[in-house]
Amino acid sequence: MADLKQDLLQQLDSIPAGLLDSDARDLHKVLSGPTLLHLKGKQNNTLFLSVMLHGNETTGLLAVQQLLKKYQSRLLPRNLSVFFGNVEAARDGLRRRDDQADFNRIWPGTEYAPCAETRMAETIVNTMADHNLFASVDIHNNTGLNPHYACINRLEPAYQQLATLFARFVVYFTRPKGVQSMAFAQLCPAVTLECGRPDQTYGVKHAYDFIDSCLNLSELPDHPVHPQDIDLFHTVAQVKVRPDVAFSFDDSDVVLQLDRDLEKMNFFEVPAGTALGRVNSNSFLPVEAWDENGDDVSHRYFELRDDELMFKRPTMPSMMTLNERVIKQDCLCYLMERLQG
Repeated sequence: MADLKQDLLQQLDSIPAGLLDSDARDLHKVLSGPTLLHLKGKQNNTLFLSVMLHGNETTGLLAVQQLLKKYQSRLLPRNLSVFFGNVEAARDGLRRRDDQADFNRIWPGTEYAPCAETRMAETIVNTMADHNLFASVDIHNNTGLNPHYACINRLEPAYQQLATLFARFVVYFTRPKGVQSMAFAQLCPAVTLECGRPDQTYGVKHAYDFIDSCLNLSELPDHPVHPQDIDLFHTVAQVKVRPDVAFSFDDSDVVLQLDRDLEKMNFFEVPAGTALGRVNSNSFLPVEAWDENGDDVSHRYFELRDDELMFKRPTMPSMMTLNERVIKQDCLCYLMERLQG
């Protein structure tokens, strides 16, 4: 974990020169590190945004830059606070550096030991608790083939209403711990936006339109979302490749050779018996699945049969990716079940 200074966070109340035109990799030239920017607006409640908690997820930065350019010569519709996250990882085009904590696992409720990053996240939450919060929006990208969708950590109508302003696909989860949206869900309606791959311009437009709508909303409806307007899913397990297992998509000599079509399973219910890859050792499952209580449910969802790793029961994966670094730093995928809205 990074040996970072106690005063990791800087706070600003005006837009620094160069911010609106900086490329993500050059953001460190404008911001010395993680930065919380506070801007005044007409309505005295605050929309909170977090962008680039992962340094290679640039859609949020681009959407915020476009938004601030739009309001450069006029007052914002409501107060806006923006947290610009892992500036150092962005410099190298990485999710996070190997010596860093994951900026979307450091928030109150985290399983990380106390460190500079967790203190920073606690400071942000405590600061924003005094800003009359309207809503919180955390903007992300993912590496696999996924539709745009929103994630929530509470099922109250206002949270679902906020999520469906972005997409009809909504995912409810309570694990992993220490994510930004879960911390802010204690303060206001909070949502995570998954905007597809970072190189897709539609993701920027979609995020921009959503943020602009949130700035201009008078209030969030508190009545339930109509069932026909939402596809609501519950994340029931996080799946990781065991840390002692060598895996690859291309090398057949490793313990686990994953199928290169894995990401095509995202947001499709796949039947029992669907293979994820070939296994060169039949003695143990090469993956681990953990449910929202932190219990090992690997054998509930996976089995080995004829040298293949297979789903043991019908399930719907999300966030399958071909990026081996992301799999090592985060996970292989999440497993979901449909909920009634």
